[in-house]
Amino acid sequence: MSASKKLSTSVKAICYLAESFPNPKSSKDISDNIGGNASKLRQLLSMLAKNGIVSSSQGINGGFILTKHPGKIHLQEVYCSVEDRKAFHLDVNHSHGDSKDRTSIFNDYFLDLFADVQVEIEDKMRLISLQSIMNNLKIKSKYNDRLVPKE
Repeated sequence: MSASKKLSTSVKAICYLAESFPNPKSSKDISDNIGGNASKLRQLLSMLAKNGIVSSSQGINGGFILTKHPGKIHLQEVYCSVEDRKAFHLDVNHSHGDSKDRTSIFNDYFLDLFADVQVEIEDKMRLISLQSIMNNLKIKSKYNDRLVPKE
């Protein structure tokens, strides 16, 4: 699954959990609502659980539930939870030896450039909360009056 797909699927799932709060939802319920493969969604939700964004419980009434207020979750946190490599990943083969050849010079340039772009992307994602996404999409969160005060 590509980085953009992992991020968008995770955001959709979190928004659905915010809408459904405080009722836990199974990965099948979530995938039926947002689309996509329940098995891949379970993998993403497990990653989000490891980072404390959602929690899971087993049993007949079990499932996934949002653990943080949507205003306290930002895209960068979700991105870093589900992504194992950066958006701008450049796979390069460095040359061996003392002298730098043309390919190595270009690779070094692009590695530095992509690192800078990656930092800018993540800085921008830190400014975007899940709540702001939900507000822009006019999705009502039931989480607002629970556990954490409104922002």
